[in-house]
Amino acid sequence: MSMRLTVVGCSGSYPGPESPASCYLVEAEHEGRTWSILLDLGNGALGALHRYVDPLAVDAVFLSHLHADHCIDMTSYYVLRKYHPDGEQVPLPVWGPRRTSRRLARAYDLPKKPGMREEFVFHRHRPDAPPVQLGPFSVQPVAVEHPVEAYGLRIAVGDRVLAYSGDTGPCAGLDRIAEGADLFLVEASFLGSADNPPSLHLTGAEAAEAAARGGAARVLLTHVPPWHDPEVVLAEARTAYDGPMELAVAGSVHEV
Repeated sequence: MSMRLTVVGCSGSYPGPESPASCYLVEAEHEGRTWSILLDLGNGALGALHRYVDPLAVDAVFLSHLHADHCIDMTSYYVLRKYHPDGEQVPLPVWGPRRTSRRLARAYDLPKKPGMREEFVFHRHRPDAPPVQLGPFSVQPVAVEHPVEAYGLRIAVGDRVLAYSGDTGPCAGLDRIAEGADLFLVEASFLGSADNPPSLHLTGAEAAEAAARGGAARVLLTHVPPWHDPEVVLAEARTAYDGPMELAVAGSVHEV
């Protein structure tokens, strides 16, 4: 069995001129149909998502953390699901950090109750629990280092593994996410030449070092902010990993 990753948005920290902020569509065939999940839904991503899938056909959303560039288009998704002319939708399962429902309700100026609970069914990431099973997907959250509660995700379909770092600094959780991955989708927001704050993001070299330690088969660098030259980030990363590596580009499709 395999899965297909479509980069809906890959711009770091805010939408850029070439891409929305973070959003990744993962699809796999199972029981006669295509199942689809979203990893994050950042600024500008919902509009672009229409190019690749009917937003009403998505089976679940997994939010790595609650910074706007990873979650804020959930407010627009709420509008789409609530007021779509096709009528009432079955509530969509959403996994995220604690208080995800409260954060999104506040972002759209809704009362805490019901907030968005009539459109979404919210579940909290539980890294110590067994993986979430959804159709062909097995999804395991792993806690990582970031200023807010944040997770990377390991998505398995059969024996194939897509590893997603979310936003993180170097940490044991990042190494666990990368271990044995067929494709490691990893953020690379910082330049090694800069004086970067700790426990916030990765340089290209740090992302590549995690991939090398974990034995990841392929690397896809993402979340490069518009103020950096992605080719510089890629060049730094190539010094620490000699396997297949490329930059995420909005609209690109990757078989896992």
